[in-house]
Amino acid sequence: MSWTRVPLAALVICALLGGSAGCGSSDARERGGAPSASPVGKLLDRTDEQGRHYREVDKKGAPNVAIEVQPDSDDSWDVTLTLHRFRFSPAGTPARAVAGRGIAVLYLDGRTLAELRTAEYHLGAALVPRGTHHVTARLYADDRTVWAVGGKPVESTADITQSQAGETLKAPATPTTPAPTLSDNAPEARTGTGGSPDPGGKAS
Repeated sequence: MSWTRVPLAALVICALLGGSAGCGSSDARERGGAPSASPVGKLLDRTDEQGRHYREVDKKGAPNVAIEVQPDSDDSWDVTLTLHRFRFSPAGTPARAVAGRGIAVLYLDGRTLAELRTAEYHLGAALVPRGTHHVTARLYADDRTVWAVGGKPVESTADITQSQAGETLKAPATPTTPAPTLSDNAPEARTGTGGSPDPGGKAS
């Protein structure tokens, strides 16, 4: 019958050490073994078109993006992003926000085109009907929250004009000089974006 005395003795020791915490309970393991990561920025109530929340960060040191769109010979378009204080995360990255990391989402007239993990994208002619259109690159954290500054998404927009089949025209250009830092007097993009200090990129 001595086998019953060992558990009883163990329970007495646990009680003396402060209850279940002294015996390695699940609560103790959660507190000591898996500390939560420090939050990045502040989640806002505001969301994007897909319901993903904005993640507000300080203007100093915030990521920014500029977009440039150039016509190709077959009525398609080459999109190039210029990034500051931001790196693309590889596929399979854990879904948590890390400062200066994530993906870019490309939009055409507010419609999602692609999620980018590279600074270049080829926009096919079939996706661009005749007329003037807005191409926007917006930066997201790996948990798909929107990087934001001053309550506005970190994004940049360029206008493109498709005149007719077999011919493309550049929209009036807005000079772009990517800035290494955000500044209070930097112009905003034409479409009202405010996270990126650069204008909407070199329109094409």
